[in-house]
Amino acid sequence: MIEDIIGNALDGTKYYTEVRAHRNVNYAAAMTAGNLTSNSKTSVDGVSARVFKDGLWGFSSTSEYTRDAVKDVISASVRNAEFLTGKVKKKSSLYVTEPVDFTSERDFVSVNQKDIIDYVKKLDEYIVSKYPGLASRSVILVCDSMEKLLKTSEGSVSHQINPRACLYIDLSAEANDGTTVELLDVARCGCGYFYDYFKDPEEIYPKVDALYEELMKKREGIFSTAGYKDVIIAPSIAGMIAHEAVGHTVEADLVAAGSVAKGKIGQKVASDLVSIIDFANTALGQTAPLPVYVDDEGVKAEDAVLIKDGILTGYMNNRESAVVNNMKPTGNARAHTFSDEPIIRMRNTAILPGKDKLEDMISSIDDGYYLTRSLNGQADTTGEFMFGVTMGYEIKNGKLGRAIRDTTISGVAFDMLKTVDMLSDKVEWASSGYCGKKQLMPVSDGGPAVKCKVNIGGQA
Repeated sequence: MIEDIIGNALDGTKYYTEVRAHRNVNYAAAMTAGNLTSNSKTSVDGVSARVFKDGLWGFSSTSEYTRDAVKDVISASVRNAEFLTGKVKKKSSLYVTEPVDFTSERDFVSVNQKDIIDYVKKLDEYIVSKYPGLASRSVILVCDSMEKLLKTSEGSVSHQINPRACLYIDLSAEANDGTTVELLDVARCGCGYFYDYFKDPEEIYPKVDALYEELMKKREGIFSTAGYKDVIIAPSIAGMIAHEAVGHTVEADLVAAGSVAKGKIGQKVASDLVSIIDFANTALGQTAPLPVYVDDEGVKAEDAVLIKDGILTGYMNNRESAVVNNMKPTGNARAHTFSDEPIIRMRNTAILPGKDKLEDMISSIDDGYYLTRSLNGQADTTGEFMFGVTMGYEIKNGKLGRAIRDTTISGVAFDMLKTVDMLSDKVEWASSGYCGKKQLMPVSDGGPAVKCKVNIGGQA
């Protein structure tokens, strides 16, 4: 655990001040074609301070963490704030919140790098022994953890530890036409340490077998027919829509910059079936995949309801934007490393489930697609998106047909969400990703299977 040497360093500060001691530790190992291609451990730690004066922030950080370093970053932040206010005039204030006092129940756990390497080696040995005809194979295991000790001059104290462990398996095979098809699966991922999730590689063997079976179907797959189609998108893709194409448009800093959501509070932006929430630490009766209890401004983390029954109801705010938008901040201000300032970030963003069964959703489509996996995607603040689809199946006369090759889907999020007419009754989460908004941040997203209309690429 990070030792508390901040002590009473904030006593007597003349402006609002935050001090954050922060440590990020990352372990990684990867095997590609039987060769150890990655073997690393990194640790980045230090302390920072932010000072708010007359609507402007002064910020300073250092990689040292001593009592003198804490005093120095506070003093430097005060000087920076005073310098800026002497040059720039800005009228803004901070939303006043109740002080919080939170200490994580977790402790910091070190990981033996050899244990990670031995795990990926044994898994790789299983893959090559059972499936020797693969064109290539990779096994990647990444464990990251983030520990933050935060104190504010208003009395908030927070000590949080957020570990995450994720296993990726990537397989490829040669198809009959001489091309190579590939599938990547997040075999296991969650909030916790390596030893919480990866005790025995044999537990993952069924995941490998299922991935190989899908790859063989894709190997014999066809190309989709381009057009505006009825589709069912799997929960992992629905989660990407919630995060990339909707979530970023309702982050208050991007709203202020002119996102499509600006001025649309209270307006209909989706089907009546659609509700989207950025969950803080509890989601649908369970602990959220990557729980956040206090943000890096000392605000208690609460759920942010973004869309309710098709109506845009809120933005994600920090304390400053909350005043501008006349909304309560819900703990969305977060920083990735000690040298980063907190910015508005998502946490666990999901489309809420409906009442439909997947088999009924499939049977309702005469000519369309069931899209099950996506590897990447992009969206902008207009809500326009394009995602790569790496696995899916045609639907003909209400029945699943042949697998399809790689394709893309595209559209405008709010337009696409208005076409939603069925939602499955189960939410699935993906928690292996990073959001790349200005600085990396571990996030999770999720949703049910969603029946809607999108533009799909392929042969005309």
